[in-house]
Amino acid sequence: MLVVGGRKEANLQRALDRIDEAAARGAQVVVLPEAMNLGWTHPSARTEADQIPDGHACARLREAARKNNVYVCAGLVERARDSIFNAAVLIDPQGEIILHHRKLNELEIAHESYAQGDRLAVAHTPPGVLGVMICADAFARGQIVSRGLGLMGADIILSPCAWAVPADHDNETDPYGRLWLDNYCPVARDFKLWIAGVSNVGWLTDGPWKGRKCIGCSLVVGPDGQPVLVGPYGHDADTILYAGIELESRPARGESWERLWRESRSPDSTH
Repeated sequence: MLVVGGRKEANLQRALDRIDEAAARGAQVVVLPEAMNLGWTHPSARTEADQIPDGHACARLREAARKNNVYVCAGLVERARDSIFNAAVLIDPQGEIILHHRKLNELEIAHESYAQGDRLAVAHTPPGVLGVMICADAFARGQIVSRGLGLMGADIILSPCAWAVPADHDNETDPYGRLWLDNYCPVARDFKLWIAGVSNVGWLTDGPWKGRKCIGCSLVVGPDGQPVLVGPYGHDADTILYAGIELESRPARGESWERLWRESRSPDSTH
């Protein structure tokens, strides 16, 4: 989705339109990009960020989820007292927030923009156990955030993102996306879960990466550790992508599930 730095109302209206369209075409869960109300690291956060759950942007998204009877996951720049967070919410079809994440592994250049995240959780829902992380959370050392969600039982990890490249990046000679495949695929395979990373498109017009462009390439990786959907590349590649998901069951909790899962699928298994 196109996100323009500082243009809160325009960004929000695009998000609401996308929710309406996706729901009309049968989506159960709609995932929107990181910081989709104000843009990643845009200085408007100091004056335009609002609260979760009852601030303007979050309230509108909650109403859209309720109206369309869908789950909505969205990255939001959040004000909480004197702090600004790079946050994300998961809203259920009744318009209630069932997950509220604050980015844990923020890039160093954004430390002046956002406070440190302070939480990690999953939500048990009819579509499955859902977890939320944000962008660079995925490549925290040892993939600790996504693996933590896997240990909590996540079937699906939803990840609002803002994937950016230098203005002169040539995708033909240097295809984008290796970083995300290297960090999504092993976790998805090891825990037999799904990961959906959803990026925005458009130019970064202010902040530490001013002049870079966000290029989409949104990605869904399945429980076999292979990508099942890759979005188009480009600062103008605004589109809605759809993926069907079938969950893999796990026979045990914690690390023990992996041994039991393998044994139950062994040709010599009597389980």
